[in-house]
Amino acid sequence: MSKVVVVYHSGYGHTRVIAQAVAQGVERHLGSTCLLLAVEDVEAHWDDLHRADAIIFGAPTYMGSASAAFKQFMEATASFYLARPWRDKLAAGFTNSGSLCGDKLNTLLQMAVFAAQHSMIWVGLDLLPARACEGVFDGQLNRLGSSLGAMSQSCVEQPPEQAPPVEDQQTAAHLGERVARLAQRMARK
Repeated sequence: MSKVVVVYHSGYGHTRVIAQAVAQGVERHLGSTCLLLAVEDVEAHWDDLHRADAIIFGAPTYMGSASAAFKQFMEATASFYLARPWRDKLAAGFTNSGSLCGDKLNTLLQMAVFAAQHSMIWVGLDLLPARACEGVFDGQLNRLGSSLGAMSQSCVEQPPEQAPPVEDQQTAAHLGERVARLAQRMARK
């Protein structure tokens, strides 16, 4: 059995859609449980984070990096940094922005460095980039071609009920299931 926490910030609801897809992916893996945790609620859940086998980080990309609310969460971990309660836990990440690129890679790098600072083990996305010469993806996973984590794109004019696209949600679920599977494998050792 593996315990995974998905800790995320969502400014307009689109990143929450991706966080929910990640959590669904975790729970698809038999024997895994998932706590979906908004950064606004983290103060009451530090123990859940410390007891987790894996933590998956999620934030929108604003102005080329993680949102300020997510950065506040990151900085709050300084209070236990020296104790290293997250050492050897699995970590992964996802992000969303309004444009296809939107400098999302920088947000994933920021999360990966944050995980490394906590002595965590980063899990990337094990999917090849989707191929769509004419912009039609037909349900292919990894539409935005990321390896470091799950990326999604939401047209800012659309509400969270319409965006991000299903391919991005399925990619996020795949990441959640992968982390849960690897966390369970590590727990058996």
